[in-house]
Amino acid sequence: MPSNSSNRKFPRVIIIGAGFGGIEVAKKLKNKEVEVLLLDRNNFHTFQPLMYQVATGTLSADSISFPVRKMFKNQENFHFRLADVKSIDNEAKIVKTDIGDFDYDYLVVATGATTNFFGNQQITKYALPMKNIQEALNIRSYVLQNLEEAVMIPNPEDRKPNLNFVIVGGGPTGVELSGAIAEIKNNVLEKDYPELKKSEMSVYLVEGLPKVLANLSEKASKNSEKYLKDLGVEVLLNVQVTGYDGNSITFADGRSIETKTVIWGAGVAGQYPDGFKKEVIQRGNRIQTDDQCRVIDMPGVYAIGDVSAFITDDLPRGLPGVAPVAQQQGGYVAKHILQTMSNQPTEKFSYFDKGSMATVGRNKAVVDMGKIHFSGFLGWMTWMFVHLMSIYGFRNKLITFVNWTVKFFTKNSGVRLIFHKYDEPTPEEQAKTIQ
Repeated sequence: MPSNSSNRKFPRVIIIGAGFGGIEVAKKLKNKEVEVLLLDRNNFHTFQPLMYQVATGTLSADSISFPVRKMFKNQENFHFRLADVKSIDNEAKIVKTDIGDFDYDYLVVATGATTNFFGNQQITKYALPMKNIQEALNIRSYVLQNLEEAVMIPNPEDRKPNLNFVIVGGGPTGVELSGAIAEIKNNVLEKDYPELKKSEMSVYLVEGLPKVLANLSEKASKNSEKYLKDLGVEVLLNVQVTGYDGNSITFADGRSIETKTVIWGAGVAGQYPDGFKKEVIQRGNRIQTDDQCRVIDMPGVYAIGDVSAFITDDLPRGLPGVAPVAQQQGGYVAKHILQTMSNQPTEKFSYFDKGSMATVGRNKAVVDMGKIHFSGFLGWMTWMFVHLMSIYGFRNKLITFVNWTVKFFTKNSGVRLIFHKYDEPTPEEQAKTIQ
């Protein structure tokens, strides 16, 4: 594939990131007079809304992943390169990667977000994030490692840290994770580990705001909190985390919990390559765009999805970091590029909110669709249907459906395997962090 624009028949659109937004841009440019080049450090797309089910052993990692090349096997103007993007030179219109440089006519930055620890080095060191497949597998391994270790500790008091699981962040990720771990406690613990009692294991959900699922309706928030408590989750609201040293998590009100497992879902921060002016980087480490998804003062460059700060008078805090936003922005940007190429007028991007939902556990979910709110079994069935239909690939849909069906009837299915042990920080690393 040529790297020099003078040798190309059509303009080149480079897309950085194979998430929901990047994939949508590439799909919408099929059979158009452009050359599409997608760059990503992984050769697969991940269905992130079900990442927590990999972390808790309900699904295997390959059930929510799909090969990028297979996804676009019938798109002749599509190319993919496995690359780690280092920087962008917009004056020269070059993307610099670990496998070489690529020139572009249009650039779409869809690099997503990573975990935001808000500058707390201690929490960064010891808490477990969950923004990619490897991190989800780390959580799965570490949860199981702690249960295995607890079996070997004869004194119930001494094994409490191994059996206390703390999830920080009351958004959909935190709610779904804490519900899933609570179901392990209720349905799996005593079957797999007869030496342990269900009463010994505790699951905590910590949220700094007065309610969980703050972006959903009041009804959805209250119902999800009730469902969590019904599962045995201890919900701590209006609680700020001040530190975690790998053994004890501390809170601003002076309380603490002895635990070896803290899963951090309290915030995200945009991730992007070098080459952006600091003036365009906004709150949450996101790239500011205009109302047409174009990066400020960078002609031909777009930012979409979690990495984008789409700030307008009507949206002073930007758009929510959810898959539908990235997908709609992806479709819009593809159309915008084609309109720009043909000197057609362009319109502002407008997000259409189809609704929000979250599941807490078996038969327990909440759904907001405009003014319509429902929950319980109907919400759970709606949640499952929407997510099942959104997964890429017939095989993945089938495997996920089978796993969910088996779990519904047995309450005891899953992939509780430790393929690679998650290594805790060494005492030397702990000492460096404390210093």
